[in-house]
Amino acid sequence: MVLAPRSLPCSALHRSDLRQMLATKSVENIQFLPFLTTDINNLSWLGYGCLKQDWTLIAVNTIGAALQTLYILVYLYYSPTKRAVLLQSLVLLAVLATGYGYFTLVVGDARTRLARLGLFCSAFTISMYLSPLADLARVVQSRSTRCLSFPLAVTTCLASSSWTLYGLQLRDPYITVPNVPGIVTSVVRFWLFWRYRDKPHRPLPA
Repeated sequence: MVLAPRSLPCSALHRSDLRQMLATKSVENIQFLPFLTTDINNLSWLGYGCLKQDWTLIAVNTIGAALQTLYILVYLYYSPTKRAVLLQSLVLLAVLATGYGYFTLVVGDARTRLARLGLFCSAFTISMYLSPLADLARVVQSRSTRCLSFPLAVTTCLASSSWTLYGLQLRDPYITVPNVPGIVTSVVRFWLFWRYRDKPHRPLPA
């Protein structure tokens, strides 16, 4: 089994960022927001796994959350704008605390709590899968796949396919449905790699 929905490709990409930060002792050209959003995704699915008592979800998302937290701490250490990074991290903690309070204090029924948390996890995962659409549009405009990573497309396809099959096995739509966009966007990436494999790069207008 792979890491949490969407987290395997993100973790693979973030490991590359981690190596770059450690090698250059700098966070130049590395965005902080993906670390936060992936951490929220891992922690949300971890909570869902705990409510569902699904040890597969618990184990892989514990690993994913630990890795993302490590990336965040390394980014904070090397970032010249520590105040902004700390502020964004505090916002993450506030969101998590609010969510924990809502699902434990406001939503009393266990089945309703599981359904609402599953819906949140699904919506958040779908948004993460659809976030690279701007990159796909850029590929079409420039007729070049230089801004895409083929290994990332492969790992995204494997991760989303694995979790879709796992969700089907459990008959859990909250796991199955949000991973379908991952398969679709991966297929689109593969088609773009095939379509523009021999096309020269066309600069975008300023």
